[in-house]
Amino acid sequence: MNIYHPVPDKKYQDSTYLWRERLTGTARISGLDHTNVQEDARIIRIEHLSKVFSGKREVRAVDDISCSIMTGEIFGLLGPNGAGKSTLIRILTTLLTPSSGTAFIGPYDVTKDPEAVRRIIGVCPQNGTLDLDLTAYENLSFYGKLQGIGDATLKERINELLEMAHLTDRAHTPVQTFSGGMRRKLEIVRAFIHHPLILFLDEPTIGLDPDSRRQVWQQITLLNQEHTTVILTTHYMDEAEKLCNRIAFVEGGRLVALDTPEKLKQSLPAGDLIGISTGTVVPGQEMLTTIRNLSGVISVSTIGSNIQIAAMGGSTLLPAIIGIIEGASLPITSITIRSPSLEDVFIELTGRYLDTTDSGAGRLHS
Repeated sequence: MNIYHPVPDKKYQDSTYLWRERLTGTARISGLDHTNVQEDARIIRIEHLSKVFSGKREVRAVDDISCSIMTGEIFGLLGPNGAGKSTLIRILTTLLTPSSGTAFIGPYDVTKDPEAVRRIIGVCPQNGTLDLDLTAYENLSFYGKLQGIGDATLKERINELLEMAHLTDRAHTPVQTFSGGMRRKLEIVRAFIHHPLILFLDEPTIGLDPDSRRQVWQQITLLNQEHTTVILTTHYMDEAEKLCNRIAFVEGGRLVALDTPEKLKQSLPAGDLIGISTGTVVPGQEMLTTIRNLSGVISVSTIGSNIQIAAMGGSTLLPAIIGIIEGASLPITSITIRSPSLEDVFIELTGRYLDTTDSGAGRLHS
């Protein structure tokens, strides 16, 4: 369990005062001047960052990533398991040292100034780190004291966070009795207890039911409205589209695309997307070429026995497409027509599909 606990000083004791001052761009936390954080709209700068793990087989978990994250935005890192998202987050939160490249959190280099970085960030890791034997209030109190928050401020802050998480009525109940969604909401506000400038959330809704996921989304939005920059890793496309101002697609340790959700979708060819599954039979190239030659068809791609067709006037073209497939003696097990989505962008860029079996949400898989 990794807990950030900077050595407090007197300037840090009145966190309410510091929070008001921080919003004006003049806050000093633990004696550190954070004026520069407000002067540059880029609160995080990543420059040619790489992380290589050596062993029997060398693994390049992060591969030459460069990007900037803007103050006040909710920034999404999307990719399948093993894409490098969590490794990148661990570097930005000073838990891992990069093999090469640099990263700055505000004015601070994550390698050269790790203690300064830790004072202005909050982290909610993917795996649960609450003490299940303690109550919700006790978990927050323990963490707040580790963060150096004075007793005069801590009680009020805990009550604010419990209200934000809709857990006031469970404040003095052992966490072991909480549902998964309740625990996750408590972990998220715990990471926010010291008013961090930046909040890192690693897969905040993994394993939660749809209702709990929506509650966590609301909580993240509220935290962002408190002038906090949020960096969110997820492999749920609907989550990213709902929450994020900008999204970075990560695959194989590399950054493959970065833009707003709308602009990412606009990067695909215009028109409808037709999805056709031919069961276990893989379509032949001759048949695919015939479909490509239809007037109005923009592109045709396949993954296994699934055909994806981008076309103008998809409903009008569908009978002709079905005729071509049936003429090739292929079975048709499903047909869909829809507008482009983030899932389609990811498929176009990486050749990977999404799984929709977990809580009805799109998840990335090979």
